[in-house]
Amino acid sequence: MAQVGVQLKRLARDPVFFALVAAVFVALLLFVVYPLVQVLLTSFQDDTGWTLAHYQRIVQHRLYFSALLNSLKVALTVGVASVVLGYLLAFVLGRAAVPLKKPLHLAAMLPIISPPFVTAVSVLLLFGFNGLITRRLLHLQDFDIYGYRGVVLSQIFTFAPIAYLSLRGVLQSINATLEDAAFNMGASRWQVFCRVTLPLSLPGIAGAFLVVFIESLADFGNPLVLAGARFPMLATQAYLEITGSFDLPLGAALAVVLLIPSVTAFAIQRYYISRRQYVTVTGKPSRSTSRLLGPRTLWLLYALVLLFALAIAVFYAVIAVGAFTRVWGSDYTPTLEHFHYVFQLGFDAVKDTLVIALLSTPISGVLGMLIAFMVVRGAFPGKSLMEFGSILNFAVPGTVVGIGYVLAFNGPPLILTGSLAILVLAFVFRYMPVGIQSGMAVLRQIDPAIEEAARNLGASSLQTFRKITLPLVAPAFFSGLVYAFVRAMTAISAAIFLVSADWNLMTVQILSQVGSGRLGVAAAFSVLLIVIVVIAIGVIGKLVGRLTPAGTHGGMA
Repeated sequence: MAQVGVQLKRLARDPVFFALVAAVFVALLLFVVYPLVQVLLTSFQDDTGWTLAHYQRIVQHRLYFSALLNSLKVALTVGVASVVLGYLLAFVLGRAAVPLKKPLHLAAMLPIISPPFVTAVSVLLLFGFNGLITRRLLHLQDFDIYGYRGVVLSQIFTFAPIAYLSLRGVLQSINATLEDAAFNMGASRWQVFCRVTLPLSLPGIAGAFLVVFIESLADFGNPLVLAGARFPMLATQAYLEITGSFDLPLGAALAVVLLIPSVTAFAIQRYYISRRQYVTVTGKPSRSTSRLLGPRTLWLLYALVLLFALAIAVFYAVIAVGAFTRVWGSDYTPTLEHFHYVFQLGFDAVKDTLVIALLSTPISGVLGMLIAFMVVRGAFPGKSLMEFGSILNFAVPGTVVGIGYVLAFNGPPLILTGSLAILVLAFVFRYMPVGIQSGMAVLRQIDPAIEEAARNLGASSLQTFRKITLPLVAPAFFSGLVYAFVRAMTAISAAIFLVSADWNLMTVQILSQVGSGRLGVAAAFSVLLIVIVVIAIGVIGKLVGRLTPAGTHGGMA
């Protein structure tokens, strides 16, 4: 209690910071906790009142229990593989002197700037029973891509770029003089990596694994295409129960079960990081390049990066060919009729998507960095609750977030259903956790003395955040902005419940076209979406680069 009193007195001395803390708490309660509480309450209800029947069905029914185990197995595999691959990409493209950095950077991000089910469709077209590689090139008659290996392959290519974006900022922020000091003391390259670089990047690794683990658990687009009936997964079952069987309480109960491993992973990661110190940015100039890699090792790792980029190019070449093909699978005559359809009949969805993304992205980016700053640097009651609440909305399937918003904001006191506001708010509070995790990982590497010096000179907490902290965390800020924008452009699971006649999305149009068998139109929408996002990433990189003092940016964009 005494400590709480001291913290409250400190807050009272900085009224602006106090107001921001209060506003963030109110926003998290209203737009994160309240919708999920509505889903939780619904999971305990049926036509007769309160009940535990839905949870009993999950425990007793083999289908649902197998779905939980399958989801955990896939999430662990994808989490580890994505972090390893993301770390490799971030190190080679972020700290090594190699050619073609920017093209490879854009290629590495292609899977997250397209709708989540496009990668799965590409995998199916390449490795399915009639796949281009398995059937046409290798002449395999019974190769089965459905199930565990298909979902894992698709999710690794979908979520490894998320780990890459999270780890890139962390690795660029590591002071290379620490490695130089170890070299000067006679350490080998392997010893320097294991004892200096890797331990300093552990916050980013843990944060990236957390994000990928939760994303894999919550993903239903890839499993919906590739899991098949023999390999049920929990998020897919929740989606099918809600949209197929119209059993909202059971779908809500399945989603609540998903919270258990997600929250457990978050708690373990937070406990582990809280016991270590990772200050590497001290205010002294440093370079972002590294001497860790010898020539042979460097070019071997670079070859792996090129191989990854080539695999992505093949995946998306399938989509590009489909956009300019008259009828996929039978008539490959080049045509522009699919793009004509997009610009004539589907352009309203393009405009709506851009408006929603342009509104939600800056709010998500700034709010994410602000919450990261509060959690790492602030001292106020309920800080742990703020950190937990800020990521809670990210730990459940998007379908349940969408249902929660419909349940929460379809009546008094706040009616938002069918409006622009409900889509913007859903995207902001669902996709800002990536920026928060990246920001927290980088802030833990920054010596607090830098910010203390600014406050000693009379700067307020808000001025310190805006003029000192934000430029230093520019790589993480860029990661948060990019992720928020591309997810706002490519969201489907939550958004499909929130669109209306006034506000529609390109991804909903793509899913509708796939369902109608118009794969060419769906591919054309996807190509246009990817082009828009690639241009936006370059613009975001230029804007964030202006926040960073010259010479410290390290080729972020």
